[in-house]
Amino acid sequence: MGKPLKLLPLLLLGSAAWAGIWPEQFGPAKRVSVKPLTVAGKLWAEYGLQESEQAEYERRTDDRLPSSVERFTATAYRLQDSTAALGAFYWQRPTDAKQSQLGKLAAETATETILAHGNYLLVFQGYKPQVAELGTLLEGLPNLDQSPLPPLKDYLPVENLVPNSERYVVGPVGLQDFDDGIPAGVAAFHLGSEAQIATFRSGGRDVKLAIFSYPTPNLARERLVEMQKLPGAIAKRTGPLVAVILPPANADDAERVLSQIRYQASISWSQYVPNRRDNIGNLIINAFILIGFLLCFSMVAGLAFGGFRTLIRQTRKDDPDAMTVLHLGDR
Repeated sequence: MGKPLKLLPLLLLGSAAWAGIWPEQFGPAKRVSVKPLTVAGKLWAEYGLQESEQAEYERRTDDRLPSSVERFTATAYRLQDSTAALGAFYWQRPTDAKQSQLGKLAAETATETILAHGNYLLVFQGYKPQVAELGTLLEGLPNLDQSPLPPLKDYLPVENLVPNSERYVVGPVGLQDFDDGIPAGVAAFHLGSEAQIATFRSGGRDVKLAIFSYPTPNLARERLVEMQKLPGAIAKRTGPLVAVILPPANADDAERVLSQIRYQASISWSQYVPNRRDNIGNLIINAFILIGFLLCFSMVAGLAFGGFRTLIRQTRKDDPDAMTVLHLGDR
Protein backbone atom coordinates (compact mmCIF):
# COMPACT_ATOMS: atom_id res chain seq x y z
CA MET A 1 0.00 0.00 0.00
CA GLY A 2 2.96 2.34 0.53
CA LYS A 3 3.97 2.69 -3.11
CA PRO A 4 0.50 3.56 -4.51
CA LEU A 5 0.13 6.23 -1.83
CA LYS A 6 3.48 7.71 -2.82
CA LEU A 7 2.44 7.80 -6.47
CA LEU A 8 -0.86 9.52 -5.71
CA PRO A 9 0.59 13.09 -5.53
CA LEU A 10 2.31 12.54 -8.88
CA LEU A 11 -0.94 11.44 -10.49
CA LEU A 12 -2.79 14.43 -9.06
CA LEU A 13 -0.04 16.73 -10.25
CA GLY A 14 -0.22 15.28 -13.77
CA SER A 15 -4.01 15.68 -13.94
CA ALA A 16 -3.74 19.26 -12.67
CA ALA A 17 -1.13 20.10 -15.30
CA TRP A 18 -3.54 18.89 -17.98
CA ALA A 19 -6.16 21.60 -17.55
CA GLY A 20 -8.34 20.56 -20.46
CA ILE A 21 -9.50 22.70 -23.39
CA TRP A 22 -12.73 21.24 -24.74
CA PRO A 23 -15.89 21.69 -22.60
CA GLU A 24 -18.39 18.94 -21.87
CA GLN A 25 -21.07 20.78 -23.88
CA PHE A 26 -20.38 22.49 -27.18
CA GLY A 27 -23.52 24.02 -28.62
CA PRO A 28 -26.06 21.21 -29.10
CA ALA A 29 -23.32 18.55 -28.93
CA LYS A 30 -22.16 16.62 -25.88
CA ARG A 31 -18.59 15.48 -25.34
CA VAL A 32 -18.23 11.69 -25.30
CA SER A 33 -14.43 11.42 -25.05
CA VAL A 34 -11.36 13.62 -24.66
CA LYS A 35 -7.61 12.94 -24.65
CA PRO A 36 -4.35 14.86 -24.85
CA LEU A 37 -2.42 14.49 -28.10
CA THR A 38 1.28 13.86 -28.47
CA VAL A 39 2.32 15.89 -31.51
CA ALA A 40 5.88 15.48 -32.72
CA GLY A 41 7.74 17.45 -35.34
CA LYS A 42 10.44 20.11 -35.55
CA LEU A 43 8.10 22.68 -37.08
CA TRP A 44 5.56 22.26 -34.28
CA ALA A 45 8.40 22.79 -31.82
CA GLU A 46 9.53 25.90 -33.68
CA TYR A 47 6.01 27.32 -33.45
CA GLY A 48 6.16 26.65 -29.71
CA LEU A 49 3.44 24.03 -29.33
CA GLN A 50 2.55 23.87 -25.62
CA GLU A 51 -0.55 21.70 -25.47
CA SER A 52 -2.84 19.76 -27.79
CA GLU A 53 -6.13 18.04 -27.07
CA GLN A 54 -8.69 16.11 -29.09
CA ALA A 55 -12.33 15.53 -28.20
CA GLU A 56 -15.22 13.64 -29.75
CA TYR A 57 -18.73 15.08 -29.65
CA GLU A 58 -22.11 13.76 -30.62
CA ARG A 59 -25.45 15.46 -31.21
CA ARG A 60 -28.89 14.37 -32.30
CA THR A 61 -30.03 15.67 -35.64
CA ASP A 62 -33.63 14.53 -34.99
CA ASP A 63 -34.94 14.00 -31.45
CA ARG A 64 -37.71 11.77 -32.77
CA LEU A 65 -35.23 9.22 -34.10
CA PRO A 66 -32.90 7.63 -31.52
CA SER A 67 -30.51 6.55 -34.26
CA SER A 68 -30.04 10.07 -35.68
CA VAL A 69 -26.75 10.75 -33.92
CA GLU A 70 -23.99 12.76 -35.58
CA ARG A 71 -20.40 12.57 -34.36
CA PHE A 72 -17.49 14.90 -35.02
CA THR A 73 -13.93 15.42 -33.83
CA ALA A 74 -12.49 18.67 -32.46
CA THR A 75 -8.75 19.23 -32.05
CA ALA A 76 -7.08 22.19 -30.32
CA TYR A 77 -3.43 23.26 -30.42
CA ARG A 78 -2.17 25.87 -27.95
CA LEU A 79 0.97 27.60 -29.19
CA GLN A 80 3.34 30.15 -27.69
CA ASP A 81 1.67 33.25 -29.16
CA SER A 82 -0.64 34.54 -31.88
CA THR A 83 2.18 34.72 -34.44
CA ALA A 84 2.85 31.01 -34.03
CA ALA A 85 -0.89 30.28 -34.36
CA LEU A 86 -0.92 32.29 -37.60
CA GLY A 87 1.96 30.21 -38.95
CA ALA A 88 0.32 26.94 -37.92
CA PHE A 89 -2.97 28.03 -39.53
CA TYR A 90 -1.29 28.73 -42.89
CA TRP A 91 0.61 25.45 -42.66
CA GLN A 92 -2.34 23.21 -41.67
CA ARG A 93 -4.96 24.86 -43.90
CA PRO A 94 -6.09 22.48 -46.70
CA THR A 95 -5.09 23.54 -50.20
CA ASP A 96 -8.73 23.45 -51.38
CA ALA A 97 -10.14 25.36 -48.40
CA LYS A 98 -12.42 28.37 -48.82
CA GLN A 99 -12.76 31.43 -46.61
CA SER A 100 -15.10 30.82 -43.66
CA GLN A 101 -17.53 33.31 -42.15
CA LEU A 102 -16.09 32.56 -38.70
CA GLY A 103 -13.25 35.08 -39.12
CA LYS A 104 -10.31 36.29 -41.18
CA LEU A 105 -8.15 33.38 -40.05
CA ALA A 106 -10.79 30.73 -40.68
CA ALA A 107 -11.22 28.36 -43.61
CA GLU A 108 -13.37 25.37 -44.41
CA THR A 109 -13.81 22.46 -46.77
CA ALA A 110 -16.76 20.13 -47.19
CA THR A 111 -15.65 18.09 -44.17
CA GLU A 112 -13.27 20.29 -42.17
CA THR A 113 -13.19 23.71 -40.52
CA ILE A 114 -9.94 25.27 -39.30
CA LEU A 115 -9.41 28.59 -37.54
CA ALA A 116 -6.83 30.49 -35.51
CA HIS A 117 -7.79 32.55 -32.47
CA GLY A 118 -5.14 34.16 -30.31
CA ASN A 119 -2.49 31.51 -29.65
CA TYR A 120 -4.90 28.65 -30.50
CA LEU A 121 -5.41 26.62 -33.65
CA LEU A 122 -8.78 24.81 -33.71
CA VAL A 123 -9.73 22.09 -36.18
CA PHE A 124 -13.23 20.61 -36.56
CA GLN A 125 -13.64 17.47 -38.63
CA GLY A 126 -17.15 16.52 -39.68
CA TYR A 127 -18.81 19.66 -38.32
CA LYS A 128 -19.12 23.36 -39.14
CA PRO A 129 -19.56 25.33 -35.91
CA GLN A 130 -21.84 28.35 -35.74
CA VAL A 131 -20.68 31.81 -34.71
CA ALA A 132 -22.69 31.87 -31.47
CA GLU A 133 -21.53 28.51 -30.13
CA LEU A 134 -17.96 29.20 -31.18
CA GLY A 135 -17.96 32.53 -29.30
CA THR A 136 -18.79 30.77 -26.03
CA LEU A 137 -15.92 28.35 -26.60
CA LEU A 138 -13.36 31.07 -27.38
CA GLU A 139 -14.23 33.02 -24.22
CA GLY A 140 -13.35 30.01 -22.07
CA LEU A 141 -10.03 28.98 -23.65
CA PRO A 142 -7.38 28.58 -20.91
CA ASN A 143 -4.12 30.58 -21.11
CA LEU A 144 -5.39 32.57 -24.07
CA ASP A 145 -2.90 35.04 -25.57
CA GLN A 146 -4.41 37.72 -27.82
CA SER A 147 -1.33 39.70 -28.72
CA PRO A 148 -1.56 41.57 -32.05
CA LEU A 149 -0.76 39.71 -35.24
CA PRO A 150 2.50 40.63 -36.99
CA PRO A 151 2.07 43.48 -39.51
CA LEU A 152 4.29 41.67 -42.03
CA LYS A 153 1.34 39.64 -43.35
CA ASP A 154 -0.34 42.86 -44.53
CA TYR A 155 2.51 43.67 -46.95
CA LEU A 156 1.88 40.55 -49.00
CA PRO A 157 0.44 41.55 -52.40
CA VAL A 158 -3.06 40.35 -53.20
CA GLU A 159 -2.96 40.51 -56.99
CA ASN A 160 -2.31 37.12 -58.62
CA LEU A 161 -1.85 35.44 -55.23
CA VAL A 162 -2.29 31.66 -55.42
CA PRO A 163 -5.02 30.77 -52.88
CA ASN A 164 -3.83 29.11 -49.65
CA SER A 165 -0.16 29.40 -50.62
CA GLU A 166 0.78 31.72 -47.74
CA ARG A 167 3.27 30.51 -45.15
CA TYR A 168 4.64 32.34 -42.11
CA VAL A 169 8.19 31.56 -41.04
CA VAL A 170 9.65 32.22 -37.59
CA GLY A 171 12.81 30.12 -37.83
CA PRO A 172 15.14 27.95 -39.93
CA VAL A 173 12.90 24.84 -39.85
CA GLY A 174 10.01 26.63 -41.51
CA LEU A 175 12.32 28.29 -44.04
CA GLN A 176 13.77 24.90 -44.98
CA ASP A 177 10.27 23.42 -45.41
CA PHE A 178 8.71 26.31 -47.34
CA ASP A 179 11.59 27.90 -49.30
CA ASP A 180 14.75 25.83 -49.11
CA GLY A 181 16.56 28.01 -51.65
CA ILE A 182 17.34 30.66 -49.02
CA PRO A 183 19.89 29.54 -46.40
CA ALA A 184 18.99 30.20 -42.77
CA GLY A 185 22.33 31.94 -42.29
CA VAL A 186 21.42 34.50 -44.93
CA ALA A 187 17.97 35.04 -43.40
CA ALA A 188 19.67 35.60 -40.01
CA PHE A 189 16.83 34.66 -37.66
CA HIS A 190 19.13 35.40 -34.71
CA LEU A 191 18.61 39.09 -35.54
CA GLY A 192 14.88 38.77 -34.85
CA SER A 193 13.70 38.34 -38.43
CA GLU A 194 10.48 36.70 -39.58
CA ALA A 195 9.28 35.91 -43.09
CA GLN A 196 6.06 35.76 -45.08
CA ILE A 197 6.17 33.40 -48.06
CA ALA A 198 3.60 32.98 -50.85
CA THR A 199 3.27 31.90 -54.45
CA PHE A 200 2.00 34.16 -57.27
CA ARG A 201 0.79 33.33 -60.74
CA SER A 202 2.37 35.76 -63.20
CA GLY A 203 2.69 35.34 -66.95
CA GLY A 204 1.38 31.78 -66.71
CA ARG A 205 4.24 30.84 -64.34
CA ASP A 206 4.50 30.45 -60.57
CA VAL A 207 6.65 32.94 -58.70
CA LYS A 208 7.56 32.25 -55.06
CA LEU A 209 8.05 35.40 -53.01
CA ALA A 210 9.64 35.66 -49.57
CA ILE A 211 9.39 38.88 -47.53
CA PHE A 212 11.72 39.15 -44.54
CA SER A 213 11.12 41.64 -41.75
CA TYR A 214 14.03 42.98 -39.66
CA PRO A 215 14.04 45.17 -36.54
CA THR A 216 15.69 48.15 -38.29
CA PRO A 217 16.22 49.40 -41.87
CA ASN A 218 20.00 49.19 -41.38
CA LEU A 219 19.81 45.46 -40.69
CA ALA A 220 17.56 45.05 -43.72
CA ARG A 221 20.11 46.92 -45.84
CA GLU A 222 22.86 44.54 -44.69
CA ARG A 223 20.69 41.48 -45.38
CA LEU A 224 19.81 42.79 -48.84
CA VAL A 225 23.48 42.59 -49.82
CA GLU A 226 23.61 38.95 -48.70
CA MET A 227 20.34 38.10 -50.47
CA GLN A 228 21.64 39.54 -53.73
CA LYS A 229 24.61 37.17 -53.56
CA LEU A 230 22.30 34.16 -53.95
CA PRO A 231 22.56 32.76 -57.52
CA GLY A 232 19.96 34.43 -59.74
CA ALA A 233 18.13 36.07 -56.85
CA ILE A 234 16.10 39.22 -57.46
CA ALA A 235 15.80 41.19 -54.23
CA LYS A 236 14.39 44.52 -53.10
CA ARG A 237 14.48 46.46 -49.84
CA THR A 238 11.79 48.81 -48.60
CA GLY A 239 12.18 50.11 -45.05
CA PRO A 240 12.97 47.17 -42.72
CA LEU A 241 11.62 44.67 -45.29
CA VAL A 242 13.62 42.62 -47.78
CA ALA A 243 11.71 40.84 -50.54
CA VAL A 244 13.45 38.16 -52.58
CA ILE A 245 12.48 35.90 -55.48
CA LEU A 246 14.69 33.01 -56.52
CA PRO A 247 15.06 31.49 -60.01
CA PRO A 248 13.80 29.97 -62.24
CA ALA A 249 11.36 32.86 -62.16
CA ASN A 250 11.20 35.13 -65.18
CA ALA A 251 12.86 38.48 -64.43
CA ASP A 252 9.91 40.49 -65.74
CA ASP A 253 7.40 38.46 -63.70
CA ALA A 254 9.56 38.86 -60.60
CA GLU A 255 9.78 42.63 -61.05
CA ARG A 256 6.00 42.90 -61.39
CA VAL A 257 5.52 41.08 -58.10
CA LEU A 258 8.23 43.02 -56.27
CA SER A 259 6.85 46.37 -57.42
CA GLN A 260 3.70 45.78 -55.35
CA ILE A 261 5.60 45.72 -52.05
CA ARG A 262 5.81 49.14 -50.41
CA TYR A 263 6.61 49.69 -46.76
CA GLN A 264 4.67 52.41 -44.97
CA ALA A 265 5.78 53.36 -41.50
CA SER A 266 3.09 53.97 -38.91
CA ILE A 267 3.89 56.24 -35.96
CA SER A 268 1.92 56.22 -32.73
CA TRP A 269 2.14 59.67 -31.14
CA SER A 270 1.41 59.59 -27.43
CA GLN A 271 2.47 63.12 -26.42
CA TYR A 272 0.28 64.68 -23.75
CA VAL A 273 -1.85 67.55 -25.04
CA PRO A 274 -2.45 70.18 -22.31
CA ASN A 275 -5.98 71.42 -21.74
CA ARG A 276 -7.39 74.60 -20.20
CA ARG A 277 -6.88 73.32 -16.67
CA ASP A 278 -3.12 73.15 -17.24
CA ASN A 279 -2.90 76.88 -18.17
CA ILE A 280 -1.60 78.97 -15.21
CA GLY A 281 -3.45 82.05 -16.52
CA ASN A 282 -6.78 80.25 -16.38
CA LEU A 283 -5.92 79.09 -12.86
CA ILE A 284 -5.35 82.69 -11.67
CA ILE A 285 -8.52 83.95 -13.34
CA ASN A 286 -10.55 81.17 -11.73
CA ALA A 287 -9.03 82.04 -8.34
CA PHE A 288 -10.14 85.68 -8.66
CA ILE A 289 -13.61 84.57 -9.74
CA LEU A 290 -13.84 82.38 -6.64
CA ILE A 291 -12.68 85.24 -4.40
CA GLY A 292 -15.27 87.59 -5.92
CA PHE A 293 -17.99 84.99 -5.42
CA LEU A 294 -17.03 84.56 -1.76
CA LEU A 295 -17.01 88.37 -1.20
CA CYS A 296 -20.44 88.77 -2.74
CA PHE A 297 -21.76 85.88 -0.68
CA SER A 298 -20.34 87.43 2.53
CA MET A 299 -21.89 90.82 1.76
CA VAL A 300 -25.30 89.36 1.00
CA ALA A 301 -25.16 87.17 4.10
CA GLY A 302 -24.14 90.15 6.27
CA LEU A 303 -26.91 92.39 4.93
CA ALA A 304 -29.46 89.63 5.40
CA PHE A 305 -28.39 89.01 8.98
CA GLY A 306 -28.38 92.75 9.84
CA GLY A 307 -31.78 93.29 8.31
CA PHE A 308 -33.18 90.33 10.23
CA ARG A 309 -31.90 91.73 13.55
CA THR A 310 -33.32 95.17 12.80
CA LEU A 311 -36.70 93.67 12.01
CA ILE A 312 -36.66 91.78 15.32
CA ARG A 313 -35.95 94.94 17.31
CA GLN A 314 -38.76 96.86 15.61
CA THR A 315 -41.37 94.21 16.29
CA ARG A 316 -40.51 93.63 19.99
CA LYS A 317 -40.91 96.31 22.74
CA ASP A 318 -38.19 94.94 24.98
CA ASP A 319 -34.82 94.57 23.61
CA PRO A 320 -33.49 91.10 24.51
CA ASP A 321 -29.98 92.34 23.98
CA ALA A 322 -30.37 95.49 26.13
CA MET A 323 -27.76 95.91 28.87
CA THR A 324 -28.88 96.31 32.52
CA VAL A 325 -26.79 98.95 34.32
CA LEU A 326 -26.55 98.98 38.13
CA HIS A 327 -25.78 102.46 39.62
CA LEU A 328 -24.08 101.27 42.78
CA GLY A 329 -22.27 104.54 43.31
CA ASP A 330 -25.47 106.43 44.21
CA ARG A 331 -26.03 104.39 47.40
